[in-house]
Amino acid sequence: MKIAGKLGLTTALASALMLTGTYAQSTHTDIGTIDPGAALPGTPPGYSPYANRNFPSRVFWGDTHLHTSASLDAGAFGTRLGFEDAYRFARGEELTASGGERVKLSRPLDFLVISDHSDNMGFFPALFAGKPEMLADPTGRRWYDLVQKGGQDGVKAALEIIDSFSRGQFPKALEFLPGSEGFRSTWDQIIAAAEKYNEPGRFSAFIGYEWTSQVPPGNNLHRVVIYRDGGDRASQTLPYTTYPPLGSTTPEDLWKHLQAYEDKTGGRVLAIAHNGNLSNGWMFPIETNPSTGQPLSAEYAETRARWEPLYEVTQIKGDGEAHPFLSPNDEFAGYELWDKGNLNLSEVKKPEMLVSEYARAALQTGLRLEEKLGTNPYKFGMIGATDSHTSLATAEEDNFFGKHSGAEPSPERASHEFMRNGDVFLMGWQQVSSGYAGVWATDNTREAIWDAMRRKEVYATTGPRMLVRFFGGWDFTDADAMSRSPAFSGYAKGVPMGGDLRDAPEGKAPTFLLAALKDPLGGNLDRIQVVKGWIDAAGARQEKVYDVAWSDNRVPGADGKLPPVGNTVDVATATWTNTIGASELVKTWTDPEFDTALRAFYYARVLEIPTPRWTAYDAVRFGVTMPADVPMFGQERAYTSPIWYTPQG
Repeated sequence: MKIAGKLGLTTALASALMLTGTYAQSTHTDIGTIDPGAALPGTPPGYSPYANRNFPSRVFWGDTHLHTSASLDAGAFGTRLGFEDAYRFARGEELTASGGERVKLSRPLDFLVISDHSDNMGFFPALFAGKPEMLADPTGRRWYDLVQKGGQDGVKAALEIIDSFSRGQFPKALEFLPGSEGFRSTWDQIIAAAEKYNEPGRFSAFIGYEWTSQVPPGNNLHRVVIYRDGGDRASQTLPYTTYPPLGSTTPEDLWKHLQAYEDKTGGRVLAIAHNGNLSNGWMFPIETNPSTGQPLSAEYAETRARWEPLYEVTQIKGDGEAHPFLSPNDEFAGYELWDKGNLNLSEVKKPEMLVSEYARAALQTGLRLEEKLGTNPYKFGMIGATDSHTSLATAEEDNFFGKHSGAEPSPERASHEFMRNGDVFLMGWQQVSSGYAGVWATDNTREAIWDAMRRKEVYATTGPRMLVRFFGGWDFTDADAMSRSPAFSGYAKGVPMGGDLRDAPEGKAPTFLLAALKDPLGGNLDRIQVVKGWIDAAGARQEKVYDVAWSDNRVPGADGKLPPVGNTVDVATATWTNTIGASELVKTWTDPEFDTALRAFYYARVLEIPTPRWTAYDAVRFGVTMPADVPMFGQERAYTSPIWYTPQG
């Protein structure tokens, strides 16, 4: 890897300058009150600007969606690593992957959510171990024998296991569901592992699970549930499942379960919706709730907004920010698309489904529903996660271990069919090495990170650990961007990502303060963009992408488009040079087309220069030639949580 380049200042110095700020915004206690202490507006400052501060001054990096061998599908496809392996790896230890390769992260993560599927949680380890209750059932015995043979026999067993579950035909005698000893035991093990590896101040191990609804089979409505609490509270109830009578495939029933947990324990939980691109139009309904057939109601809007403050916008199964069909004027809207069908490819994608699947369109729908129902149900922050089923939270292009253990590094993995249903199929190279969540929090603790998630002070990246700030207000000036500590002005004069602007002062348009610093191990920065979305006076969706700050003294053309940054990638060697792009970008920007009467949202998108894709690293390391249609480089990126504008009344 070549990382030569134009670093205007050291990373350590730039980090110190950029990350600081005075957190003067009041926040409601249910999303984590932050008391600025002595650093109050109007207080004469001492010599040190960092004294008496109490605000989010660090980004913590983590994965909110990781599966271990306790997930039915992960185990079936060959994952043998468990809970403790996942935590040890995330904390920076070197392990042997299920496929036999030694593996380690370039840098440890700060937090991790193990989110094994709640349905049949723990089934596969029991099957693989040949427990008597598994072998007593004829189907269980046959699956066990196939798994022990391995190879294609093991794959056959995996596909049968997953298919029988998705069709509701799983043998009753083998079910690991609430009420069974196996399910309770697995949940206790999950909690014990999280408690063992949780180390406040160094590493936060969250208790969580994935509720895996598919209605009908294949339309992905999955949610990851994350507890703010420790085992004393989390152990008092069991994870929610989709199998009746104790479970349901309807999100409203999940939300009732979460409410019951909080009522019983006094604890706190939240849910993260993900994979809208595989829901075939079900994830963000516009008028009718497809899982119930009923019109969307004010209660639906209020309840969804209450429980689902975040959206998983990028992960291994594709990027979900924007789609070219919905955003034809956005040249960067086609990044790593999975748009062939639903989760099991049982239904081919139709263009009309896309508007209810992608984040930008959902944010627009939320504005419209707020006008109609009084609450915006899709007022979410954005994070990335891996959804890896290997116990390994890898999202870097040069260290990508695939969706499941059958897709770990090998000479063939890019050219094999990853998923097929009839004539609809996905290839191995279409797996995406993405993503991570960046969380602006006061401390590395469960409580502080969870509170930051709840107030949406988070952003998504496709893997790089670039640092991004995004503030909105009414009075930012160029001098705020010239400061080496722009976050001081950001918190004192505005709201951070995830915040709200209301009731525009007369004669003013919203101004935004944006700052980005490159990942020290990644590519330089190409540009920062602001994406604005709104519903116009006629009720139509509108959007515009503004280039706000960019590198290399480029000049927009007559069409207003900024020329490409260039490309230094050498595909033959999977290297690049940081001789283009910028190490940091800082800028203030004012909306030039603001209408005080129209609801709107704004979020920042930060693009790196082109760098090699994981397929390029595979080609070099295994000495293989990739098919002509395989992408070999791309522009990694970050998406901040939005800032919303709401007019008076």
